[in-house]
Amino acid sequence: MTKLLGVIGDPIAHSLSPLIHNGWLRDMGFNATYEAMHVPAGEFHNALKTLEKRDCLGVNVTLPHKAAALAEASEASESAEKIAAANTLIHLGDGSWRADNTDAPGFIEALGGLNPHEDRVLLLGAGGSARAIVHALSVYGINLVILNRTASRARDLAEQLGTSDTQSDNIIQYKDYIETATIVINTTSMGHHGAVLDLPDGSDRLFFDISYGKISEPQLNHAADRGWRVKDGLTMLVAQAAFSFEIWFGELPDMATGLKRCRAALEAAS
Repeated sequence: MTKLLGVIGDPIAHSLSPLIHNGWLRDMGFNATYEAMHVPAGEFHNALKTLEKRDCLGVNVTLPHKAAALAEASEASESAEKIAAANTLIHLGDGSWRADNTDAPGFIEALGGLNPHEDRVLLLGAGGSARAIVHALSVYGINLVILNRTASRARDLAEQLGTSDTQSDNIIQYKDYIETATIVINTTSMGHHGAVLDLPDGSDRLFFDISYGKISEPQLNHAADRGWRVKDGLTMLVAQAAFSFEIWFGELPDMATGLKRCRAALEAAS
């Protein structure tokens, strides 16, 4: 029998997850299909009950349901509990689910290496995605500064998931911290509104925007013009998807193939 997988969110029509996972399912010969599932806020519990009747193996979870996914689970990984959000559920049967969060390892994989003794990270934003990133960086003991438009949210995040050395401040003070950062990570929504953060000379440092496509393009182009190495969030999207796939099937798919399919889809749509 064909197993069901999918991604639950609102909105969800834009998601590249079906492209990524269905490609891997074909490549690896698994008898399963992956669907985009539109579920409005407040309907997550009912959606899971419906999926339990459809022989669902597991789901990915995106906005606005990551906290609800953790609350619905009867078991949870340590990272999901610490981040207080789940992006991956596996159906255990008998109406029970196990929650995990692959955003943190997906981020580390996409980043491509960290040096706890040398790297100094400046994180812009303190929302849901930032929580997973702060958790991941804190595990490595990275020197970290969190900046957010509402400084109290940055402070709370630093206290909840950072190390004793993690700093926080208002994002308008970013020029006070960016010169000493070796890596800058943008998790804010400024790209959705067409805003571009003015950057100093990058000197081949890394600017990582967790958005991708047309949303991240203006900021990344500006960063590249100023001498930064740039990376968009598509690598993180594919990496977290691969770790979810591994949870469901016990095998890690080829990330390069998934990334290639996503790049091609974005180019075709532009």
